[in-house]
Amino acid sequence: MPETLIKVDLKESPYKNDMIHNRWHPDVPMVASVKPGDDFIIQTYDWTGGYIKNNDSADDVRDVDLTTVHFLSGPIEVKGAEPGDLLVVDLLDIGALPDSLWGFNGFFSKKNGGGFLTEHFPLAQKSIWDIKGMFTESRHVPGVKYAGLIHPGLIGCLPDQKMLDTWNKREVDFIATNPTRVPPLANAPFPSTAHAGKATGDVKSKIAAEGARTVPPREHGGNCDIKDLSRGSKIYFPVYVPGAGLSMGDLHFSQGDGEITFCGAIEMAGWLHIKVDLIKGGMAKYGVKNPIFRPSPITPNYQNYLIFEGISVDEQGQQHYLDVHVAYRQACLNAIEYLTKFGYSKAQAYSILGTAPVQGHISGVVDIPNACATLYLPTEIFDFDIMPSAAGPIKHIKGGVDMPLSPDK
Repeated sequence: MPETLIKVDLKESPYKNDMIHNRWHPDVPMVASVKPGDDFIIQTYDWTGGYIKNNDSADDVRDVDLTTVHFLSGPIEVKGAEPGDLLVVDLLDIGALPDSLWGFNGFFSKKNGGGFLTEHFPLAQKSIWDIKGMFTESRHVPGVKYAGLIHPGLIGCLPDQKMLDTWNKREVDFIATNPTRVPPLANAPFPSTAHAGKATGDVKSKIAAEGARTVPPREHGGNCDIKDLSRGSKIYFPVYVPGAGLSMGDLHFSQGDGEITFCGAIEMAGWLHIKVDLIKGGMAKYGVKNPIFRPSPITPNYQNYLIFEGISVDEQGQQHYLDVHVAYRQACLNAIEYLTKFGYSKAQAYSILGTAPVQGHISGVVDIPNACATLYLPTEIFDFDIMPSAAGPIKHIKGGVDMPLSPDK
């Protein structure tokens, strides 16, 4: 059996676990050491460290302190890794912890994080999803059941000091262009809630003051939320510091492309069985500056999709130039409106798009002025037929439990 290098106690605060950290910084101490060719198991908290509970209230989603996240397991030293190498990570297997067979999806309040469609869903809401082997169902979103594609939303290596300084400058400068925006343009370093793992004294203080927040993806990987990084996938990470410093967390049971609800996917605690190797000098050999990967050979076996299109014209009718972000928003809004015709609330429909294995595609970026984005919704996840017909839609979802909503304080 492979050794479990990092363990978590879900009844204990991640701040009490010195093999966990929540900032990117080159001085975060390594918590375990492995050799190229080794395989091992890592346990992780959910990204909030257990703050979100399995209940019928969205108060925890409303009140969660987003300066604390994400709680990551690591960093792990890979002996012999040097800046300029590629760290090869094989995700051999991945799963839920046996005493935590559930996950959550939520919408953050616009005043606390917001999300992709925050103008349409400005208040906190939550849905709980039970994990039943390969499948998941929710008491808050009836009528759907789908197979999971479990993956780490967040995985990457430590930056060096030069890269960290670059991140902080460009993001702080960006915030300064509109410092009062809600939600903010980016997240600056925030010392008071930093968790620096095994660091102590002046090193701990330096990490807290300078450490980059884990919210966005960056050159090293990080919070990319790529649903196809499941069992059997292989990732090639740029190495920036001696030992690489591999960290991971934010596991998802299932997610749609884009993780559009932000607290998006079905968030869960879990474990990863990993193997590591090195390609010496791989960054220069292959011209790599961002991670590249081979996807999992395992995907949910859905054959039939209903495809929703969006273009670069926003909800107010304003024209944008080849804007894929606007186009994908419109595809999502079109799908949400469609699903309400079968009895879903808009919140339930939004949750489905965030958690089900929907596919997002950039279908066209050359035909001025409109980019075309598409959302592929698998029809087989529903207990009923959602295809258009001359008879019109039938409201299969009637009353019952809706997603908990918590007004802002």
